[in-house]
Amino acid sequence: MIVIENATVATVDAAGTEHATGHVVVGDDGRIAAVGPGPSGHAGGIDGSGCLLTPGLVNTHHHLYQWATRGLAQDETLFGWLTTLYPIWGRIDAGTVGAAAGAALGWLALSGCTTSTDHHYVFPRDGGDVLEAEIMAAREVGLRFHPTRGSMDLGRSQGGLPPDHVVEDTDAALAATEAAVDKWHDPAPDSMLRIGISPCSPFSVTSRLMTEAAALARRKGVRLHTHLAETDDEEDFCRERFGCTPVEYAERLGWLGEDVWLAHGVHLDDASVAKLAATGTGVAHCPSSNARLGAGLARVRDLLDAGVPVGLGVDGSASQEAAHLGEELRQALYVARLRGGPGALTARESLRLGTMGGARLLGRQADIGSIEVGKLADLVLWRLDGLGHDGIDDKVAALVLGPAAPVELALVGGRPVVERGHLVTVDAGELTRRARDAHRRLLDVI
Repeated sequence: MIVIENATVATVDAAGTEHATGHVVVGDDGRIAAVGPGPSGHAGGIDGSGCLLTPGLVNTHHHLYQWATRGLAQDETLFGWLTTLYPIWGRIDAGTVGAAAGAALGWLALSGCTTSTDHHYVFPRDGGDVLEAEIMAAREVGLRFHPTRGSMDLGRSQGGLPPDHVVEDTDAALAATEAAVDKWHDPAPDSMLRIGISPCSPFSVTSRLMTEAAALARRKGVRLHTHLAETDDEEDFCRERFGCTPVEYAERLGWLGEDVWLAHGVHLDDASVAKLAATGTGVAHCPSSNARLGAGLARVRDLLDAGVPVGLGVDGSASQEAAHLGEELRQALYVARLRGGPGALTARESLRLGTMGGARLLGRQADIGSIEVGKLADLVLWRLDGLGHDGIDDKVAALVLGPAAPVELALVGGRPVVERGHLVTVDAGELTRRARDAHRRLLDVI
């Protein structure tokens, strides 16, 4: 049993319940046994004085392998950035991916993340089992993991963006995707590993692959993910090639529904927002990556008001080198207010995006995303009494509006992953060394 006492508790339950000084008790089964105001009545608990306890953050969009290629194509739009990096990514292998994923996941844990997705869509023919490599990295770090088996089959010779040597044969991609689900997916309520299906994007995937991937996901009972409506270039591509908007194209292919979440969703007209809301299709909002690539300001307030499920993502580390999920709470608030003014998003709404919002996108809202009795004990205790935060009396505002907060404790299913700002499951220095070596090996051959 783990008892946390004397902390401010933001439960992020449906009522937004908060306790200025409260407690949480975690049972031996890794689930929350009690939560409430005041002391717990148990002796010997963890003293959370000066801290805020929240649900663990949920990262709903990432490309972990990109940790090995950070800092490149710094001033390009999305299409220029991709064109620059595809030839490099075509040389990745399981060793590169494992090292990059370990570093990226370790950094996510230090930023308050307890559950992360990954969208991996580059599978070099001689690269080994890159999906297994990142799954092993997640096990080592100890995060709850929702990787998606991506794919690309629309090479440059067919009018797509990626070079032909980094795309797969359509049938081979579908077969490998089904095999990945069969091998790795665990649907149990306390699952540490669930697999999704994620053809990359309209400009790198054929209509056939998109359609058959959706059918495969529904036959297997897993979720669907892809990039959509990220940039004006993508909008132009869809109108020129398919004669419709990206959301209309997704609808045509069977890619809208409560089992689908889309990365970015920046360029959406009113009809598209309404269509997402009507179908329950979710959006992974990636404010820092959208800013890094100059993609635009997503309509987060409009999406929320329409009833669209929205979560947060850091996106790939090569288009968002900070990759700090805790800071995305502030970035989401800033972006919303840049677009809609000071009332466009509150600090508590931003925290909800990063917790329950993300849990909903992944279909895990019954298991994680809020601090409620019976839910999995994925919790983060943020220290907010240091120089950077002391004096901001509203602890939720301190977390969201203040500088990046140190993680005093992060639990995943009641198991410590971070303590006093340090990883306890794996050596951070070793993660750094592996990632550095992978980066150098990959770039030395260019």
